[in-house]
This record gives sequence, C-alpha cells and structure tokens, in this order.
Amino acid sequence: MLLHVRYFPKRLVPLLAALLLAVPTAFGQEYAPETIQDSLRYSVSGKVKDAQNGSSLQFVNVVVPDRHYTTVTNADGEFTIKSDIPITALSFSLLGYKTLSIPVSGSNMKVALEPDALRLAPAVVVAGEPRAIVREAMERIRNNYMDRDELLKCFYRETLQKRQRYIYVSEAVARIFKTSYSYGIYKDCAALEKSRVLLSQRKSDTLSVKFLGGPSQATDFDVVKNTDILLSIEEFNYYAMKMGSPVMINDRLNYAVEISPASEVEYPLYFGTLFIDAQSYAFTRIELSLDMRDEQKATRAVLVSKPAGLRFHPKEMSVVIDYRLEGDRWRLNYFRSIIRFACDWRKRLLHTNYTSVNELVVTDKYPEAVPIPRKEQFRRRDALSEKAAFFADPDFWKDYNIIEPSTSLEHAVDRLMKR
Repeated sequence: MLLHVRYFPKRLVPLLAALLLAVPTAFGQEYAPETIQDSLRYSVSGKVKDAQNGSSLQFVNVVVPDRHYTTVTNADGEFTIKSDIPITALSFSLLGYKTLSIPVSGSNMKVALEPDALRLAPAVVVAGEPRAIVREAMERIRNNYMDRDELLKCFYRETLQKRQRYIYVSEAVARIFKTSYSYGIYKDCAALEKSRVLLSQRKSDTLSVKFLGGPSQATDFDVVKNTDILLSIEEFNYYAMKMGSPVMINDRLNYAVEISPASEVEYPLYFGTLFIDAQSYAFTRIELSLDMRDEQKATRAVLVSKPAGLRFHPKEMSVVIDYRLEGDRWRLNYFRSIIRFACDWRKRLLHTNYTSVNELVVTDKYPEAVPIPRKEQFRRRDALSEKAAFFADPDFWKDYNIIEPSTSLEHAVDRLMKR
C-alpha cells in the first residue's frame, strides 16, 4: 500500500495518496535490524465492553501503569498486552468514558467502562471563544509536548478491502525516531524491525492499491508537530470554528472545537474536531476528514497515478491522531487513517468500492533516543507491501505488542494464507 507526501505550493501536506497498479506476486524481504528487545514473557488478554449496553468498545487505550507498554482494543473490543515483568494492573481509557485502573487477576479479563456523564454548569459548557482557545493551544505546543528526542516502538497495520472482502493485509513492528516538538518533522523517520504481508492471488484482485510511506505517515501526519497541515497562522485563517460539546478524556475536561472550510483555496481543506485539554491547552485528539465536495480537487490531493482508462472516485479520507500524557508532557500515541474510493473502467457501467485502513499504536519507548541510520530508514516513497515478507508462523508476533486482529480479519488472514 502507498502513502505519499505531496507538496502543495507554500506548504507540505502529507495525504493518503493511492497508486493503482498490479498487486506484486513476489514475496518481499523481512527486515530485522539489531535492536534492544525485551523478553515479553508475561501477557494479559481481555475484552472491553460498555457497562450500560454491553457493546464491544473499539480503540480503547490499554496501558501498563508505570511502564511504557501500550496497545488498543480491536474492532471486537479485544486486546492482548505483554510485558517483561508480571502485569499487576492495567489502565483503560476511551473518549467519553471514565478511565478505569484495575488490578489484574488471571490472564484473561472482562472489563466494563462506564460512560462519563459530563455535568457542568451551562456557563462552563459554552464558555470560551473557539479561535482564542485554538490559538492558545497553538502557542503552548512547545511547552506541552515532548521537549527531547525519543525513539518509539510501534505496531503498524495496513488493510485493503474490495467491497467487504479483505484482499491485502500488511503488518510491521517499527521504530520511530521523533525529535523535540520544538522542531519540525524533517528529521523524524521510521525503520522496520519486523514485518509481513498477505496478498490475494485472485486474478480479479490484481488491480489493487499501494500506499506510500507505511509507518512514516504517522510522523508526517502528526498535526501538532507538522503545523503546516492545519495549525499554522496561514491555515488557521482558512477555517470556520465553533464550540462543540465538551468531553472527558482520561478523566480530564476537554474542549471540542469543530472546524470546517471557510475559504476557497487550490487544495482541499478539512472538516473535523480538535479536542483541547481545558487545563493545559494541549491538543489531545484530532479528528479530520478531507473535504470531498470537489472531486477533482480531492483526487489531485489523494491520487498519484493510475492505469489509463481507469476512473478514480474518492469517497472519504479521514484521520484520527491521539496524544497521551506522560508526566507533564504529551506525545503521539495512536494514529488511524481511512480512505474509501471507487474505481471503474470507462467502458464498464459498474464500479468497485475499496476501503483501506491504516493503524499505528506506540507500544513502547526505548531508554535511549538513538537516531535511525539513513540506510535503515523507511523512505516516504517506499511501500510496505514491497518491503514486508510473507510469513505464516502463528507465533510471528510472539515477542511484540500488537493490535490484536478482529475476528473478521483473522478469518481473512486464514483464507489468504490458504491461497
């Protein structure tokens, strides 16, 4: 899959950029540079549900307190988290729910999160002018986010569905080097530690999608650090802003500022919500969706190239970026991107719908922020599908924290392996 960093006049905007081409049939190479690897001998699994209605909760942040081990729940609300020491307690947090920290008893847990009924005086709910709040948060970025270089361990997954059927799955453990938030993203980079890919071999699936950038997209789309995407003075003035309903995130009150395009520019803008911690004025969560009202403009932003005669119709391009508080500083914790599009040939009436979902979660932090050598860096024009190795070992991720695959994805992986 391909993600690409596209350059617009006067600014850098990393967007999901699709390149339509034949699915490669050769297996790629496994990358395993020498790194510090803890022996994650202890693990706890479980399922997280809504305490009121019993529904499974996706994207719940699961943390081992006083350690750096982290993961998120999958589409079925399930998780597995591993540690180099016995896990005696876990913390669970999700937007709109009360944070829950509980002791661990056994290796399989059933967790219920209570919705956080926010009770505030009306004056508090509507207080604040949205532009002033966002401007204050922009001015505090250097004080609120990591002020030193970090080397992070991450799990990254790309999937592609043709209609409702998975035709591509690629996964990787990656190292991400991030400089202080006082600097730009230009020295931030990623490197593969271990990876695998599974591809459909059906002839009807040979027309597929590659995305450039792999795990590098999370560094490029770190909106708080790469302010040229949204939080520069120039971009700030292109948007209308209004206050949404405040929410609780990790038991902290957050303002919700809703943004929408208010200017006509040569590239598409975003609809979205900026969640801002009411105490520190840190951006804690950013949800963005590319404006698709002008299909030609959106296509130029998303598509790199395509076969002659193929028509490309973008339907959705959205991202979610979550940040987590550690001490008195925030850092990137979770990234998810979704791109939906349709394709058809000029001589055919029917079109085919595709959905790509890319996820990255920071699972650990290395004790020393050692820069990644240039020869190991995952370039932004690289495709993970061409780097990863085909691998059928059920214990492939034994020593790593990952995002557990959902039941539907597990079935898809089984089918792809059999082919």
